[in-house]
Amino acid sequence: MRKRVTVGFLSIVCLLFFSGMVSFIELSRLSRDTGEILGANQRNIELAREMLDAVHAQNVAMVRRSVFGDRSYDSLCRAGIDRLERALLTAQEEAYDKSFLDSLAFATTELRVLTDNFLAYGIGVPAADSLSGARADSMRTAAADSLGSRWYNEVYEVQYDKLISAINNYMTSTQSSLAPRAERMKTNAYRAVTPVLISLVVMIAIVLMFCYFILVYCVSPVERMNKSLENYLAFRVPFVVKGELKDEMLALKEKIESLINLIKQSK
Repeated sequence: MRKRVTVGFLSIVCLLFFSGMVSFIELSRLSRDTGEILGANQRNIELAREMLDAVHAQNVAMVRRSVFGDRSYDSLCRAGIDRLERALLTAQEEAYDKSFLDSLAFATTELRVLTDNFLAYGIGVPAADSLSGARADSMRTAAADSLGSRWYNEVYEVQYDKLISAINNYMTSTQSSLAPRAERMKTNAYRAVTPVLISLVVMIAIVLMFCYFILVYCVSPVERMNKSLENYLAFRVPFVVKGELKDEMLALKEKIESLINLIKQSK
């Protein structure tokens, strides 16, 4: 009986340990996947914000350069596009799904070429050789401002809007990649819960079996022996225990009978 009880309780302990370890591993994996998704989403937003800031700085500098003809903004135009390309390179290295970056990379390249060509060659201004002095300079400035404004509105701003749209698409791209990863998290969640449910069902069955086993083979024999012993001591009714006894209960019954026989012989 002792061996059976020991084996039973050890089985429960092993089952609890096994199910706990499996659940712990699966929950750790689930936690890791959740952290990766949240981290990727946050990093995606940070990089998109960096790109938007770079494009905005580039746009402001290009307005000053193309519309107002201020060449001191040339370095800022190049710095803005360089900053955008660095952020794009970082996004390409860290992206979970790089397909969303193709249109953004293409738009960035187009803006780079457009910016470099403008800064290198500028916009042609009609000649004013027949005029001289302040009036000629004034006409050149007015013509340059007019052509610069037209170029910005018809050429640069179109490419700028295309790039902003590509950045916004990249910012929301993480949501599209969430579906397969969320499905994997769902599977991991089921894997984490399943061992616990199986262990719960098995443990309920084992506990019920133990309850039946203890009642039938331990509690009930002890009650019968106790009742028979009380009758013998009180009324000298012969000590008889009904039912089949095994193991320690049978040994206990035999010892009580031997003790009663010894008492009778001593008298």
